[in-house]
Amino acid sequence: MAAHRRPGRRSLGGSTVRTAATIALAGAATAAGLDGTGQAAPRLTPEQVKARVDRLYQEAEAATEKYNAAREKADAAEKRLRALGDEAARRQEKLNSARDALGSIAAAQYRDGGIAPVARLMLSDAPQQYLDTAAFAEQERARQAAAVADVRRQLREIRQLRGDARVELTSFRSQQAELRRQKKTITAKLNEARRLLSQLPPGQRAAAGGEGNTGRQHAAPAADAPNSRAAAAVAYAYSKLGSPYVWGASGPHAFDCSGLTQAAYRAAGISLPRTTYAQINAGRRVSRSELRPGDLVFFYSGISHVGLYVGNGRMIHAPNPSAPVRLAPIDQMPFAGATRVV
Repeated sequence: MAAHRRPGRRSLGGSTVRTAATIALAGAATAAGLDGTGQAAPRLTPEQVKARVDRLYQEAEAATEKYNAAREKADAAEKRLRALGDEAARRQEKLNSARDALGSIAAAQYRDGGIAPVARLMLSDAPQQYLDTAAFAEQERARQAAAVADVRRQLREIRQLRGDARVELTSFRSQQAELRRQKKTITAKLNEARRLLSQLPPGQRAAAGGEGNTGRQHAAPAADAPNSRAAAAVAYAYSKLGSPYVWGASGPHAFDCSGLTQAAYRAAGISLPRTTYAQINAGRRVSRSELRPGDLVFFYSGISHVGLYVGNGRMIHAPNPSAPVRLAPIDQMPFAGATRVV
C-alpha cells in the first residue's frame, strides 16, 4: 500500500495575499472612520437634530420663495410669448392678403402691356376719355404705392414681433432653468431633513420635526380685525388648519407659507403677490405692537417665511413638510416685520 501523506498547508499566493490585505485595509478604514479617530460618528441628540432640521427647512423655504418667483416670471414670459405669437400670426395673415392684392395689380398691369402714356393718348379715339382714365390710373398708382409702403411697414412690424418673441423665449428658458435649480436645492434640503428625522424614535421625531397641536379648531374672525376683508382672510386661514404643507402650492388643499396668505386674501377679494419678499411690500408696514388680525407677519432676515396674524400673539401659517397648517406663536421665529394689506 502506498503511504498516505498528510497534505501540507498551501502557501498564500500573490493574489490571495492581495485579497487578504485589501479586506484588512477596508476593515481598518471602516473602523477608523473618516476622521481617523477609530470611533463611529456620534449620534445627534434630538435637540441637535431639531436645530439642523429647522435650519434645513428654513433654507428649503428660502429656495421655495425663489422657486415661486421664478415660476411667476416664467408664467408671465410664457403668456407674453403666446400673445406675441398670436399677434404675429394675425399680422402675417393681413400681410399675406396685402401681398395677394399687390400681386393681382401687378398681373393686371402686365396684361395691359407697357405702352407709354403719350403714345396711348395719340392712338386713342377718345382723348378726353383717355385723359379721364389716365387721371384715375394715376390715383390708382398712388394707392398702389401706399399699399406697397403698408406692406413694407407690416414686414418691419412682424420682424420686430419676432425679435420680441426671441427675447421672451430666452427669458422663459432662463426662468425654467432657475426653476430646475431651485427645485434641486429644495429637494436636497428636504431629503436631508427626512434622513435626520428617520434616525430618531417616533416620539422624538415628531418633536424634532416641529409637529405640534394642529387639531382643526373653529374660530370666528376676531372682532378687532380692521375691516371685513381682513376678517374674511382670517376666517379662510382657520378653515385650512390641518391642510398639508407642499412647497410651491397655493391651495385650495395644500399650501406653502406665502401660498396660504395669498389664498387667504384671494378668498377675501384681494390679490397678493406670490412671494414673501413681494408680499411684505403689498400694504402698509405696521410695528409688532400695532398688530391686528389679518396682518401679514414675516420672519428671518431674508423675509423667507410669512404667516397670517390672528390675535393674542398667534398666527396661522404653513410651517414645513413635517407640520401642516397650524396655529403658532409669532415669537417662535425671528420676527422681521409686518404689513397690513387692507
